[in-house]
Amino acid sequence: MIDELGPILYDKRLSEDDLRRRVQDQLHAALAVERAPLSAADKAQLIQDVSDDILGYGPIDRLLKDDDITEVMVNGPDLVFIERSGKVEKTGASFVDETHLRRIIDKIVGQVGRRIDEASPLCDARLPDGSRVNAVIHPLAIGGPFLTIRKFSRDPYQIDDLIRFGTLNAASARFLQAMVVGRLNIIVAGGTGTGKTTTLNVLSSFIPGDERIITVEDAKELQLHQEHVLALEARPPNIEGKGQVTIRDLVKNTLRMRPDRIVVGECRAGEALDMLQAMNTGHDGSLTTVHANTPRDTLARLETLVLMAGFDLPVRAIREQMASAIDCVVQLTRLRDGTRRITHITEIQGMEGDVITTQDVFLFDFGMGVDEHGRFRGHMKATGVRPKFAEKLADQGIRLGPEVFQPEQFAKRAAGAW
Repeated sequence: MIDELGPILYDKRLSEDDLRRRVQDQLHAALAVERAPLSAADKAQLIQDVSDDILGYGPIDRLLKDDDITEVMVNGPDLVFIERSGKVEKTGASFVDETHLRRIIDKIVGQVGRRIDEASPLCDARLPDGSRVNAVIHPLAIGGPFLTIRKFSRDPYQIDDLIRFGTLNAASARFLQAMVVGRLNIIVAGGTGTGKTTTLNVLSSFIPGDERIITVEDAKELQLHQEHVLALEARPPNIEGKGQVTIRDLVKNTLRMRPDRIVVGECRAGEALDMLQAMNTGHDGSLTTVHANTPRDTLARLETLVLMAGFDLPVRAIREQMASAIDCVVQLTRLRDGTRRITHITEIQGMEGDVITTQDVFLFDFGMGVDEHGRFRGHMKATGVRPKFAEKLADQGIRLGPEVFQPEQFAKRAAGAW
């Protein structure tokens, strides 16, 4: 069928709808010649399935087009799960066999110039819409291949969306905006699937439009709409094991590109050291994410990542760098009701002896319990502590009144409109 369609499949002048119509016409003609004994419903389903296979991603194509689905997880040819509204559920979708699934995986990774085979059985890639893809095949995937796709909204979430989802409230949103505009260095922390990249994207949207922003990612996911944005993406080694460009290489290179802001999608290795050094050498207002479950865990995680840079640095020296560079940790947690919430906005205050001192400025109130649907009622509340970085914000012309940090006044502002 692909041979018969020939160059039509690669004709850039055809819209997706025109191309799909041409393919379906060809399939109708082929079925008419074969005179297959199929009912009208079966024939329509067959044409739809084959069209999805040729033009899209087979059985999961319709799942990827469903805006309510945020993640697609393929656990082998017969098991396909999705995440919808924070809950994981099994679908009726399935592939014909492992070969069918593998063909779809090859199609996905091939679109971005990546490869996956027994010599390199792991692969990270992305779909044209920016959705993040991870694939694992034999011999690592027992019962696989496995495919995980983290979907990204066609229209990236804005702060209003996060407020509507309950991730934060209006008062804490205004505070986060002040921190970004005021050029504080911010770490967004959380476990897998807590919404770190989404939150990083929203925070980055607060960066003024006249600043030069350089983003560094393993696979491009951030969707910034400012005019002066340069996006850098890491590159894996080629089949000969050469040509790799790491996140760390890119972070170092950003310093030669006259950035006003550096935004790193995720620190997961030695690039953490380069990021801290950038923050400490005049590149204020930098943002990144780290996998960690609490603000204190974030500091321990960063310490480990810095050691991965390969330098024999004393632990105290690393902690002094961290305490000097980082202003704030924004902690995300995925709660058991499936929602993703900002649970801490924590200031990094400095050093006392060999320990980095922190102070929670805002915390999620778990004491409000859950509603009849099992959803947490709580929201962010002020702890009553005025952070030291309020003076740094004042130097940038951003003055926060004492009512921002008073629990009673903050609660009134939290209920207000963004």
